[in-house]
Amino acid sequence: MSFAIKRRQARLKRQARVRKKVRGTTDCPRLSVYRSARHIYAQLIDDISGSTLVSASTLSKDVVEGLDHTGNVAAAKSVGAAVAKKALEKNIKQVVFDRNGFLYHGRVQALAEAAREAGLAF
Repeated sequence: MSFAIKRRQARLKRQARVRKKVRGTTDCPRLSVYRSARHIYAQLIDDISGSTLVSASTLSKDVVEGLDHTGNVAAAKSVGAAVAKKALEKNIKQVVFDRNGFLYHGRVQALAEAAREAGLAF
C-alpha cells in the first residue's frame, strides 16, 4: 500500500472519530473545512436536517478577487472571513468547528482564526 493511501486512510479515521462527537444543529451548525492542494472549502452544516446553510471556498468569485494563489494561508483567511460574514447575515453566531480529519495547522488554523475574528464563536 502506498504512503498516500495510508495517509488518506488515517485522515478518514480521524474524521470518523471526531464526527461521532461533533453534531451541528440549526442553532449551532457545524463548520466543516476541506482543503485540497489548490483550494480550501468551508461550509456550515445542519446535521439534523442534512442541509448546508452557508458555504464559501476559493472557487467563489467574491473570495478569489485580489488573490494571486488559492492554495495558501492568505486564501484560507479570506474564506474564513467570507463564511463568517455569510453566517452573521443569517444570524448564526455560534458554530462547532469540524477540521474534517486535517491537522489544526496552517491553512485550517488560518481559516478558523479568520472566522473567529470576523465574529463567529466556537
